[in-house]
Amino acid sequence: MSNTKYGDKGWTPDRIQDVSGKTYVITGTTSGTGYETAKILLAKGAKVVMLNRNPQKAEATLATLKQEIDGKIDASNIVMDLSALSSVRNAAAQVLEEVPQIDALVCNAAIAQVPRQVMTVDGFESQLGVNHYGNFLLQALLFPRIEESKGRIVTVGSMGYNLGIKTIQFDDMNWDNNYNPNSVYSQSKLAQMMSVYELQDRLSEAGKSAVKVYACHPGASRTALIKTNGSLLMRFIWQLMKLTPLVQSAEKGAYPALMCATEPHLDQSKFYGPTGRNYWTGPVGECKLEPHAKDKAVMQRLWDLSVEQTSAKWNI
Repeated sequence: MSNTKYGDKGWTPDRIQDVSGKTYVITGTTSGTGYETAKILLAKGAKVVMLNRNPQKAEATLATLKQEIDGKIDASNIVMDLSALSSVRNAAAQVLEEVPQIDALVCNAAIAQVPRQVMTVDGFESQLGVNHYGNFLLQALLFPRIEESKGRIVTVGSMGYNLGIKTIQFDDMNWDNNYNPNSVYSQSKLAQMMSVYELQDRLSEAGKSAVKVYACHPGASRTALIKTNGSLLMRFIWQLMKLTPLVQSAEKGAYPALMCATEPHLDQSKFYGPTGRNYWTGPVGECKLEPHAKDKAVMQRLWDLSVEQTSAKWNI
């Protein structure tokens, strides 16, 4: 099905070389795969700057990390709410002021399967607003520092990109007329991934090879994503699934993002995650990427629209 290139066990954090002196900025670290990503990097000596919307949860997370990892850790939190572009701008300004180096920005935070249409303060449907527009703006604002650092941008996508309508509904981006929790989530993750491959193309055209940009997915992992946002039925189904071998640990769900953030000489054009059945679990490696994720006309139109909606200025 997929060649992991890393043996039967696929890619694991054992492959992470010395990351002391490196800085990783990670969104959504108070639980799930984001927490595990931060924990593993800290345990290996990296500096981690967490971006979370809830300062109380972030403080509790920092305390837990200090307890779980023997030795001193270099971790901090900056408050950021991806659902508000003003919050993204404020957080990015603080990062640029306080963080002189970004070896990788890991865009992990997301919301999923919001039962009914909810709008952000900026007037976007919430899943598109958080998962795509918020991350798009954050990447643009931090890009100059990432470029200076010869760093990476890692977008945690989803196999959900391959569900729903498999394109972008440009004539009704907020889904005013046909809102469906799963279809909208799928579009938001597809939008995130399209932006990865469009950014790659733009960097290549500009002759800028210092920044590497990657897309990955966590597979089916035991996280609070559905529990936080999903409908009662979705939550019930997910609680049952989490008890089966169809779902893996949040730690294993963090492996693809860790791989994209640290593995040398990784092919940017690929899509990384668990390679087992349905790409839910299994050894981490390259996953098949369906052609609609790289539909060039849609990618370019989405990019232009995203710049317009977020007032993002890309230094490319």
